[in-house]
Amino acid sequence: MLRQFHKMHGLGNDFVILDAREQPLEMTEALARHIADRREGIGCDQLILLEHSDRADLRMRIFNADGSEVQSCGNATRCVVRLTGAATIETAGGLLSGASEGDAVEVTLVEPRFEWDAIPLAYPLPTDPLPMGWENLDRPYAVNVGNPHLVFFVDDLEDADLEGIGPGIETDPLFPERINVNVASVGVNSIRLRTFERGAGLTRACGTGACATAIAAIRTRLASSPVNVHMAGGSLTIAWAPGEPVRMRGSATHVFKGFIDLP
Repeated sequence: MLRQFHKMHGLGNDFVILDAREQPLEMTEALARHIADRREGIGCDQLILLEHSDRADLRMRIFNADGSEVQSCGNATRCVVRLTGAATIETAGGLLSGASEGDAVEVTLVEPRFEWDAIPLAYPLPTDPLPMGWENLDRPYAVNVGNPHLVFFVDDLEDADLEGIGPGIETDPLFPERINVNVASVGVNSIRLRTFERGAGLTRACGTGACATAIAAIRTRLASSPVNVHMAGGSLTIAWAPGEPVRMRGSATHVFKGFIDLP
């Protein structure tokens, strides 16, 4: 069966978006992996499935390139707002909102959580920072912004072999739902960031990673809101104050649309 898809990206973090609101589609882990495969499928970091919602304009489901389903994706949220005009979006990580503003899209994510069981961790530990280390990375800050993140602050981004060490941190038994890994260096109210995403690996940009990192920097007074977060694919502006949701502003690019033959 031929199904239309849209290929979009947020700062190089790329997505295949399938709209199943009118014509339902059963998504499996194997099918998500096939579509995301860059040699035998369409190719993407995440597959996005749009469904009907009773709580919002639509429901967004997110599948990583390995087929695993996750709760939230900031870059994908901006792309879905740009594509559909949705003002409210239901996700497994909470109810999100957004609007296009000229060339940019601003979305509001959920209020961040810092408790050990909200990350979640396998057992109680302080999260600000976490008294743990992996090779030359230690004492990260743990934040859940709809999905779980660790943030390591370092002097030099290139000192961390994130591609090599990321898989071991992601799958550490301390994190029963796995974890996204961020390494950041802070300048004058700006942050340089690299992210190893659970289920996707090293990506050119991560929206929720930018949010988690900005929140950790603001909480520790390394930066003040709003803060610009610079990644390999481009920059996002993140605004947050304690007790409030986090706001993210940046680009969302439509690349092409096409059809794929699905079972």
